[in-house]
Amino acid sequence: MTEQANLRQAQRRHLLQLLAVMAGAGLASPAFALSLSDLTNADASQGIKAALTQGAQVAVAQLGTSGGFFNNPQLRIPLPGYMGEAAKMMRRFGQGRYVDEVEQGINRAAELAVPMGKDVLLDAVQRMTLDDAKRVLSGGDHSVTSFFMDKTRQPLAQRFLPVVTQATGQVGVVQQYNQLVAKASSFGVSSDVLDLNQYVTGKTLDGLYAVIAEQERAIRQNPLGSASAAVRKVFGSLR
Repeated sequence: MTEQANLRQAQRRHLLQLLAVMAGAGLASPAFALSLSDLTNADASQGIKAALTQGAQVAVAQLGTSGGFFNNPQLRIPLPGYMGEAAKMMRRFGQGRYVDEVEQGINRAAELAVPMGKDVLLDAVQRMTLDDAKRVLSGGDHSVTSFFMDKTRQPLAQRFLPVVTQATGQVGVVQQYNQLVAKASSFGVSSDVLDLNQYVTGKTLDGLYAVIAEQERAIRQNPLGSASAAVRKVFGSLR
């Protein structure tokens, strides 16, 4: 075999290897790519369940730890209503420590509540029907998060409220908040004394679904980066 023939054979081998790599990464021609119509019902259901499970586990792990809410500027639970503005004024008058105590207390209560919801989230995944999976698959960019909100917000609120109530009671957060309202009124700021535990529970749920939404965006933007083959297969077909 001549040197030129050897070169051509080597080039052909290199091209085949390159195509194989591209196919595995989803970068080759359409002949190598799956479309949505290629997915079976089992594929769709498995991929959606895997994505839901991934989102739930990451959200609980991220938020259900010390600082999960308080150390995240986007998710930190603020003082409710007019008390947020009152807090700024109180800091200027040297009353910042009272504000800090209440803010830390309500965020810590949320962090303690989140792990109690993991089984509710995962149970919703296991109960998902084929029709649910199809709706999620065809429901747009926020359908995973919407599924969780529809299926779990009410049971999670029932699960979280007693945990939040116990956590705020142990460190006297409600009493501290009421005292803070009284102090704020002395600076000319009036605010209704609301049910702080209900407020914290609602904000805890908002934060949980916000993190699930972040996970959904990440999966949709880069499905090949998921550790789950089922997620890569199903969400890769949507691109």
